[in-house]
Amino acid sequence: MKKITLAFVAATALTFSIVPAVGAKSPAPADTAAAPFNVDKASFVKVVASSNAFEIESSKIAEQKAKDGDVKEFARQMIADHTKAAEGLKKAAKIDGAEPPLSPKHAAMIETLKGASDQDFQPLYIEMQNVAHMEAVSLFATYAKGGDDAAVKAFAGKTLPTLEMHKMHVQKLVAAH
Repeated sequence: MKKITLAFVAATALTFSIVPAVGAKSPAPADTAAAPFNVDKASFVKVVASSNAFEIESSKIAEQKAKDGDVKEFARQMIADHTKAAEGLKKAAKIDGAEPPLSPKHAAMIETLKGASDQDFQPLYIEMQNVAHMEAVSLFATYAKGGDDAAVKAFAGKTLPTLEMHKMHVQKLVAAH
């Protein structure tokens, strides 16, 4: 368990830096309840592209290394849904060409998953998915309410219910495992 905790701490130390690091602007004090931060289009697109790539890559690993069928099924759903989201983002943001690389945070998380023992992998994957989906719901809700690009804002609003469903699903996995 100590190994899981240390690996998770290393990965989540990077994870929790995501929102403030991507162009967050301090809101006026009166707006703090409505919108904790604002994210510009370029920052949103960069973070979401890396997040989708992380979801897909980590879930491909989970298809191979997870022990339980419900976790493998969740991984398959993440691959399908985040592949669809990546395509939707490209269309909304008018992105052509190659996929951007994983952010250093996501790359480190993938390496942590790759290096996890068979025993440690599944709990680590589930916890990373839990944190990632909490962040994603917050980021997408914020951009859907106050984004600076109409097409990307519509994409965020359309994708948010799927992310909320993922968040509920992964929380069930946390409770079950």
